Amino acid sequence: MLRAAFAIRALFAVCLLAATFNHARAILEHGVLWDYGYGSKIAFTSRLYWAMLTILDPLAAVLLFIKPRTGIRLTIAIMVSDVIHNTYYVAANDQWLAPFYLAQVGFLVVVLGLAPVAARAGPSRGHAPV
Repeated sequence: MLRAAFAIRALFAVCLLAATFNHARAILEHGVLWDYGYGSKIAFTSRLYWAMLTILDPLAAVLLFIKPRTGIRLTIAIMVSDVIHNTYYVAANDQWLAPFYLAQVGFLVVVLGLAPVAARAGPSRGHAPV
């Protein structure tokens, strides 16, 4: 079970690092508070949120290995907040089938479904490893 938990956390980390790359690329090309193509319709807090993901995503990826349960909690929080946040803009712009959105929703489903297995980081306290 430990191998499965590690593999799932590695999958989560790879996806989070891919998201980090996308956010970092956007910052390099368009600046820290880019509007992601939504123009003046975008709130400052949304711009700030997207920029913060450039820090939070890799932080969660690292925590998945050094503090697995904390990393899983942060990954869940990031994905739930990201999907809720982005759903507002997707709905306002009728982008329900946009690949970025479908990928985020799909990853959220995977994270929520596999988080209990990923949390099995090692033997419980008080028990010797087998």
